[in-house]
Amino acid sequence: AASAPAAEATAAPAAEPAAGATLNGVTLPADAAPPAQQVYVVHYDNTADFTTIDFFESVYKRGGAITDVLSDPLVRLDKDFKVNPAAATEWSVDASGLVWTFKLDPNLIWTDDTPVTADDYVATFRYAADPKHAWDFTWFFQGVIKNWTEVVEGKVPVDQLGVAAADANSFTVTTVSPAPYLPAMMLYSNALQKKALEAHGGLYNSDPATSVSSGPFVLKEWRKGDRLVYEANPKYKGTNKPFIQKIINIGANVSNDFTSYQAGEIDFVAGANLSPADNEIIGADPDLTSQAHSHYGDFRTDYLFFDTKNPPFDNLKVRQAFSHVIDRDTIIQSIIKPTQGIPAYSFLMPGFPDANSQGLKDIQSYDPAKAKQLLAEAGFPDGKDFPKLTLWLRNEAPVRQAMAQAIAASIKQNLNIDVEVSNKENKTFTDAMNAKPTQIQFGMVSYGFDYLDASNMLSVWLSGGRHNWNNTQFDDLVKKASAFTGDAAERTKMFQDAEKLLVSDVGGVFIYHRTVSDIYKPYLKGTELEKDANGVAAMHWPGYSGYSRLVGSMYISKDVGNRQIP
Repeated sequence: AASAPAAEATAAPAAEPAAGATLNGVTLPADAAPPAQQVYVVHYDNTADFTTIDFFESVYKRGGAITDVLSDPLVRLDKDFKVNPAAATEWSVDASGLVWTFKLDPNLIWTDDTPVTADDYVATFRYAADPKHAWDFTWFFQGVIKNWTEVVEGKVPVDQLGVAAADANSFTVTTVSPAPYLPAMMLYSNALQKKALEAHGGLYNSDPATSVSSGPFVLKEWRKGDRLVYEANPKYKGTNKPFIQKIINIGANVSNDFTSYQAGEIDFVAGANLSPADNEIIGADPDLTSQAHSHYGDFRTDYLFFDTKNPPFDNLKVRQAFSHVIDRDTIIQSIIKPTQGIPAYSFLMPGFPDANSQGLKDIQSYDPAKAKQLLAEAGFPDGKDFPKLTLWLRNEAPVRQAMAQAIAASIKQNLNIDVEVSNKENKTFTDAMNAKPTQIQFGMVSYGFDYLDASNMLSVWLSGGRHNWNNTQFDDLVKKASAFTGDAAERTKMFQDAEKLLVSDVGGVFIYHRTVSDIYKPYLKGTELEKDANGVAAMHWPGYSGYSRLVGSMYISKDVGNRQIP
């Protein structure tokens, strides 16, 4: 690797910029390294078969460590997970509660000098719903956008989808029913360019020769499996202007990420790519420990669930007994480790909208004596006549297999019930869980959010959904709150009352909320990396992307020195 000159580290003309300024119209902070060092270097999995860097082309075949920087979504998130304006400067809903209007920033332009208009957003959403495209994320808008499901199924033409351009800068979305959470869902709305889409198809951004951007970066180079490079977009007119001048994604085996990080070759390693051995090294080294940042990830919760329609779990007291034999604190300390999780006594993780963790903490507390009493009251004193169980897992990592074994041991020790742990393949588990009726009597699984609203997380437990636990009062509260457009505090109370029903009726037994501990270099600075409202300082989900204000905040400080840039 050779030291990169300024022209290589930016999308600039050959001349060196004036002191203190980058080449895309923003002034670097006083402690920032010069523009030639404003380069963010990361690894991506070179074994992954990804074909695109565009969300609306494919979500599950979208790759590279950094994506979604070539256009702005309508909204973006700050470090407190609050919805902020992005391509849309404001939004409103009409009196019916069904028609939303997003006013676009009139300054936005594509790199071919055409303006960004509502037609681009209409074309993008129509492309996503078009059955000829077969987008792999269509489920996300099902039941939300008018005619979405009908278009996806080929029953209605795409021009009847509930999206429209009221004028050049007014993009409208019509929903099936009132959806106060729609702005949060519009995080996933970064537009494709209508003109390029029609001229070159959905993969136009896979080739720098046909790529066109209205976002903070442009595609400079893409050698599949090897190297993906973005440079700051000098024509970007949005509100997320980057200090970083170049992003270098290097294809590599992610098992080598920590070694590369220690060697100073990359700036960031996702917690998911750190092995237990890596974490042991980090924990034993004060400098590395200071570079580890735990955060919420996707607010994922691991929990036990039951077939509540058949014995023995159709008996509430049996489910309650199981809820009182999980020693969450010991599990976190001895198996999960405090950097990777916190005890869960409810479904919604602290920090998630409308979470009420403290208020629900005592309902499923660890209390073996109470568990024994409840099991006896259910007709199974000391486990007598209780059937042997198999606890199904969904292709879990060794750490959660160990957790499941600890739970099984606690059930045996405290309730005298035999439990075999079986780690199933993904498809086997998912097919059995989704079967109607379910084919899993007793299972362990996790869930993380799709959009930041309690309607998303709690809808997992609605009747007819993922699990066969049913509670009509819960259903009514969640559905009413989801569509409620009145006072926010009243909406919060409905969601919290619903979650209390879920916890009290033991739809699931909640074990732990996953936290993610990434490591990144101390020379990565920026206000979005400082402590959030809960005191957590980290590179929060969704990370460095157009979905986050991190792009307009993060920079490389002078502490980087004169590093070698690949």
